Amino acid sequence: MKNYKNIKSFDDLIEVEHGKIGSESRNQFEEKSQMFIISEMLKEARKEANLTQEQLADKTGTKKSYISKLENGKGNVQLSTLIRIFETGLNKRVGLTFL
Repeated sequence: MKNYKNIKSFDDLIEVEHGKIGSESRNQFEEKSQMFIISEMLKEARKEANLTQEQLADKTGTKKSYISKLENGKGNVQLSTLIRIFETGLNKRVGLTFL
């Protein structure tokens, strides 16, 4: 059973649930979290642009099924493809931050 008694912050909770930074469990959690954020940003930007998944796929040389997978957090995405989808398809700039 996990000990929630000494949790004082969200970071403490994440550590109890998924382990310390660098652990396999924590890395998997962080990867899924980032994919969720990307999928939500993509979905929101596409809707703001009044595009269907099919229209966005046509603009960016991908397939509707690929856009759908990304929006549902189920697909792996290459950075170059992600940039093309946001910049060419949605007229948004992409910036990266490494911590």
